[in-house]
Amino acid sequence: MIVGISVFELHLPSVGSLKEKRRIVKPLVERLHQRFRVSIMESDFHDLHQRTEIAIAAVHQSENQMNRLMDSLRKVIEETGDAQLLFWEPQLLDARP
Repeated sequence: MIVGISVFELHLPSVGSLKEKRRIVKPLVERLHQRFRVSIMESDFHDLHQRTEIAIAAVHQSENQMNRLMDSLRKVIEETGDAQLLFWEPQLLDARP
């Protein structure tokens, strides 16, 4: 069993308020959760208008599956028109005995 953890740091250049930020981040988090069935949350920069960090965790049976999932997540985030990916740090942990 492979556990994948990833942190995505995003810049939201068109955002001018926390309310506008929520209108972008919340649907993105919900879309990723529904499409990929991962555990996901906004994990940092809660008080900044134009910046956010999203943390994601998932479990798969193989490293190849996990790498494909992480790449798919990154691709969807990069295709989000309102957000620019600044930083991405995937980590894979082998949880086999």
